[in-house]
Amino acid sequence: MSLLEEVQAARKKVVTDGYEMSLGELINLYRNDELKIDPVFQRLFRWDDERKTRFVESILLGIPFPPVFVFQNEDGIWELIDGLQRLSTIFQLTGDLKGERADELGVLVLNGTSFLPSLDGKRWANSSDGAVDGIGSVLQLEIKRARVRVEILKSDSDVSAKFELFQRLNTGGAGLTEQEVRNSIAVSINPGFYSWLTGCANEPSFQSTTAQTESAIEAQAGVELALRFFAFRSIPYRNGLDVHEYLDQALLKMATDADFNQQSEGEIFRKTFNYLNAAMGDRAFKRWNGQNFGGKFLMSVYEVLATGVSQNVAKIEALADPNSFILQKAKDLWVNPVFVANSGAGVRGTTRLAKLLPVGAEFLDPDA
Repeated sequence: MSLLEEVQAARKKVVTDGYEMSLGELINLYRNDELKIDPVFQRLFRWDDERKTRFVESILLGIPFPPVFVFQNEDGIWELIDGLQRLSTIFQLTGDLKGERADELGVLVLNGTSFLPSLDGKRWANSSDGAVDGIGSVLQLEIKRARVRVEILKSDSDVSAKFELFQRLNTGGAGLTEQEVRNSIAVSINPGFYSWLTGCANEPSFQSTTAQTESAIEAQAGVELALRFFAFRSIPYRNGLDVHEYLDQALLKMATDADFNQQSEGEIFRKTFNYLNAAMGDRAFKRWNGQNFGGKFLMSVYEVLATGVSQNVAKIEALADPNSFILQKAKDLWVNPVFVANSGAGVRGTTRLAKLLPVGAEFLDPDA
């Protein structure tokens, strides 16, 4: 297929529309649940009051701002893809922001700026209501009448188009990690799959063995580790593929695959980390120095031990002493030539995955 043919074929996967709307219209759509922000996406609303104020100032001064991107589902409902910080700021200002995040943030009180020093201490209220700190009805109308371009990705588009659009708009410079982007799009592709994945990441034995801090749990760093576990088991890794691209593709495939058995995979996940936790606790994925385990969590150890145990759960379950077997294997790993050669700091992630993923199944096989 030529480059031109590839472009023409790819374009057929993306069906778009777009037009200008007022912020007041978007506020009404949001109030009526015709414009939705998924809870996990809303969690990423992280502008401070200074940035929120600068955005409100831009609206009042008539300074143009970037378009908002939405996905129109089969019911005609718009799901926000890009524009979270801007729209959430407006919804918080007008008192329309919904969910736990709204209760946490409370009323938006603006700061003064060099152009508009009198904004200091102002909020969304009418002076006619006796509010001396309100911006007043005239400026309220100015904000609600401000226009914004809305770009619409139609439901006729290929399911991967939404993922690609969200990723390209939000990766780099937007303050989102690769996994936060994956988390957010997973919700809109398959909320049930995302809930299942986060449920696995919240398993006590998993959190214990991966030694997650409170901040890591809050940031949902464990969700990426859980995703890696299932990806390594279910989606063959193609040599040389960027690790994050591999995880993106694996997430999309598993979340849209009706044959992916969440129940059986979840059971293997629980057994794997229950065995690892019983044998080693929070030492499971740390360095063995010949006398004890210590240091930080190591992804290379996780890739071999977690994957290897999961592929041999039935055999390990039949052992008289699974704990001793796993503990000894965790020590032996540090003299395994393939592991030693491909787990150092200078080894690229692509090389490490290609070399280490095949090691786990045989290394953790009690009959090998």
